[in-house]
Amino acid sequence: MNPSHSHPLRIGVFDSGFGGLTVLRALLRELPQAEFLYFGDTARLPYGAKSRETIARYAVSAAEFLVRQGAEYLVIACNTASALALDDLRAALDIPVLGVVETGANAAQAHSHSGDVLVIATAATVESHAYATACAERNLRAVEKACPLLVPLVEEGWIDHPVTREVLSIYFTELMHQSKAAALAPDTLLLGCTHYPLLREPIEQAIPAQIRVIDSAEVTAAQVAAAVHAPQAGTPAAPRFFATDSPAKFQRLGSRFLGQPIEHVELIDLEALEAL
Repeated sequence: MNPSHSHPLRIGVFDSGFGGLTVLRALLRELPQAEFLYFGDTARLPYGAKSRETIARYAVSAAEFLVRQGAEYLVIACNTASALALDDLRAALDIPVLGVVETGANAAQAHSHSGDVLVIATAATVESHAYATACAERNLRAVEKACPLLVPLVEEGWIDHPVTREVLSIYFTELMHQSKAAALAPDTLLLGCTHYPLLREPIEQAIPAQIRVIDSAEVTAAQVAAAVHAPQAGTPAAPRFFATDSPAKFQRLGSRFLGQPIEHVELIDLEALEAL
């Protein structure tokens, strides 16, 4: 993608909530001259308990809103939407769309020597088998593990907490047993949830040293930067943030994910959004 216009490239980032802010955090480092629009569908999360059709409808409506705000490239920083709605989004939009599942699988393919990959994600993402499918398409074998307690622990702020470390120990003991039963020799661990980069340090301490962690936020940002490699002119504006519920909570919790204060969040009316 080589935009010819003079203004900074506008990149939309979509998630059902706050986790995608880890992707935005990495994007800000990779593309400091781009302008970013972040949409968190906080009124309708979690997406994992909803049907594929409902998830696709929500994701498309949010994405179309970002396009109306000027987005010229869209990052789906939501594993559930990437797993279940990516085809719908690409069919509905006239701009490039990139999802975190494919970026994670691409990175695993590039870094794994054994061809055996571990994936930790939410229950909805694991049940979709999106990562296993994406890995298989790249001639990788994958074992997926649902880790439903990690998201609430992150949102509680228990990043470096004995309870979190114990939960990780239990999950990874089970995952290594699954891997052994499948006769895998894993050398790569994919973080299949955008909350999990905040737990990278305790995760790395909980797994064997020979297993490399693939941070979905970092690899997504790197692949976006590679796709929009043309230098951008001008001075970008500060990121704009949109949420469908609780702007104050978004500011408070989102600042933890972004690693910097969020000064303002624009509340989007759901009825108006769905009517457009």
